[in-house]
Amino acid sequence: MGRRIVLGLLAVGAAGVVGGGAVQKGLAAVLGPIGTHDPTGLIGLIPVGNTFRFYSVTWGAPKRDAATYRLDIGGLVARKSSLTLADLQAMPQTTLVRDFQCVTGWRVPEVTWSGVRLADLLDAVQPTKDATAVRFTSFDGTYTESLTMEQARRDDVIVALTMIDGPVTHDHGGPVRLYVAPMYGYKSIKWLSGIELTSTVVPGYWEPRGYSIDGWVGKSNGRNDDPTS
Repeated sequence: MGRRIVLGLLAVGAAGVVGGGAVQKGLAAVLGPIGTHDPTGLIGLIPVGNTFRFYSVTWGAPKRDAATYRLDIGGLVARKSSLTLADLQAMPQTTLVRDFQCVTGWRVPEVTWSGVRLADLLDAVQPTKDATAVRFTSFDGTYTESLTMEQARRDDVIVALTMIDGPVTHDHGGPVRLYVAPMYGYKSIKWLSGIELTSTVVPGYWEPRGYSIDGWVGKSNGRNDDPTS
């Protein structure tokens, strides 16, 4: 793709920030549906909705709602569980106001997130003594991620049900996604469908492709991002 086309698209993208949602949705329609795979990679350059950029490693994910969503928790646990959206909503909720930092460099400051502490879900299924890590799967059928048990039990790691001003939308990875506040966005898996407790850390989708298994903001992947700056 020629340099002038790329620069033109970036200029139109900037206009989308000024012009609002209608312009942004038009851009997404040209480059590909929001939340789907974009062969050009350009959709990731354009702010779409609250200055988030949208990425997917597949052609998108099927939609889930209150009637069809399930979060299955298993692996090295004493009590396997399959939770509905209503089950998650009925649990104690934690609210965080934190930045969302992408490893590619962009950041959305002071996003309001709310959901269930991952630690509470782990306690409910009673991990066995051999469980030292947590693996996550997405209902896009492809994406996976993982955390150590220590990381997963942090107070700023939640299974998010709301963000910004309402429920997590499909395009943002809803109705349920993971949010790992101190790590780059690739650790905050979208369209969360499964939590599996494992004896070792299982590398996620991006780690074999060069990303750090410990995706701490400012401390990994060769970047020097400071989310407080």
